[in-house]
Amino acid sequence: MGPYAKEELLACVIARLLDGARHAAVGASSPIPAAGCFLRKNFDLGFRVSLQQRRASNPFTEGSRELFDLAGQGRIDVFFLGGAQIDGGGAINLVRAEGKRFPGSFGSAYMYGVVPRTILFREEHSRRTLVPKVEFVSARGTPAALLTGKALFSWQKDKRRFRLESVHPGVSAEEIRETTGFDYDAPQQVPGTPPPSPSELNLLRGPVAREIGENYPEFARRVWGSS
Repeated sequence: MGPYAKEELLACVIARLLDGARHAAVGASSPIPAAGCFLRKNFDLGFRVSLQQRRASNPFTEGSRELFDLAGQGRIDVFFLGGAQIDGGGAINLVRAEGKRFPGSFGSAYMYGVVPRTILFREEHSRRTLVPKVEFVSARGTPAALLTGKALFSWQKDKRRFRLESVHPGVSAEEIRETTGFDYDAPQQVPGTPPPSPSELNLLRGPVAREIGENYPEFARRVWGSS
């Protein structure tokens, strides 16, 4: 189907990570995780997506209290967390780094511990963001995976460390080692991340783009030219 955007690749990886999930919640300002969730919904109509970003039909009428209630009842399978820093122990920092202040942790520590599958997502992949130890621990838990703009990592519960699962097209395993601040395990031959399939791209550029355009219009225009 021709070239694809990096955002489309990342959305496809997220959709694949959601296999078997029933309900994913996505925080505000998270268009790529949202796109991955809506892509998954097109393959599994029973899959539920809750967006805090939704302008006209935010399902959480009382703010985040309902989100926390659903998570505590075990009714959310997947949540997404990022941070200014992510370390090799699975901790995230949403408060301060390199002398800069950020919005704060909010409910990240609660969601990380309660939701069964927390996917860590950070598009930037550098030693500045992926560090040996975060400067401030906003939350620490057991992640399901770590996805960046360059690679996908799984989490090894027994070792409590990441394992490199695949590198995205155009990226080498050596580059990942050079640009990652924490140590991790890796197979001798690191696979490449599968590119989007024609059916995935058709869905992303059709129904997913329309859904995302309602909530992230600037993102949709930049990636798909959608209004």
